[in-house]
Amino acid sequence: MVANAATLGRSGVHDYIIIRVAGINLALYAFFLLGFFLTNDVTYLTWKSLFSNLGMQVFTIITLLSLLAHVWIGLWQVLTDYVKPVGLRFILQLILNAIAFSYVVAGVVILLGV
Repeated sequence: MVANAATLGRSGVHDYIIIRVAGINLALYAFFLLGFFLTNDVTYLTWKSLFSNLGMQVFTIITLLSLLAHVWIGLWQVLTDYVKPVGLRFILQLILNAIAFSYVVAGVVILLGV
């Protein structure tokens, strides 16, 4: 079993499970929003009403965290496979993961109106 400090799980199997569960959650969220757009006349009031619902806020935060986990593990896998110089790989991981984390923070701030 291979373990690495750069991954979210404790092993490759845990990473596999995390990325699959995160992917399923991202797909469910995308399908939900697609259905919402197709079945509603979306105005500012309907959009605000949707995201003022506690269930939707929780679903959105879980989806943002799923996005972060998915990106974190996916970037580690891709960069480990294709970027061989360790220093360059570390810098790329640092920058790209910081960007992904900032997206999550921005999403939570926007969602909660903080």
